[in-house]
Amino acid sequence: MTSPLEALDQAIARELAEDGRCSFTDLAERVGLSVSAVHQRVRRLEQRGVIRGYHARLDGELIGLPLTALISLTPNDPAAPDDYPKRLEHITEIESCYSVAGDESYILLARVASPRALEDLLRRIREAARVSTRTTVVLSTPFEGRSPTV
Repeated sequence: MTSPLEALDQAIARELAEDGRCSFTDLAERVGLSVSAVHQRVRRLEQRGVIRGYHARLDGELIGLPLTALISLTPNDPAAPDDYPKRLEHITEIESCYSVAGDESYILLARVASPRALEDLLRRIREAARVSTRTTVVLSTPFEGRSPTV
């Protein structure tokens, strides 16, 4: 499958995925363009939504959130409106929400401080969304947050 990006844009996206803090000067040197050309291309990639943001990846354990869980949601009433993301967006422990095919409707990725905090989170999710949950606790994370290859 071919990428919808030009080769230079692919190179820029690849470099920024590897190092989002890369300066325009360093980026220009790495991809063989002028600084102004790189700046213009990056701005275009941002406007097109190819680059959706720049983020610091925090270590959950070091910030007091060592427990990661994947929480599958199944509607209690299959005829209920599919507005679970809206019902849950205020719950800050939920880091990601994925709409999925299969028995469940959504899978959430959440980080909490303790098993007791997870228990409380599950209660709040069930109350807010009126769903049943199935939870998988993450034991270790060999890697995460990789950008798609371009």
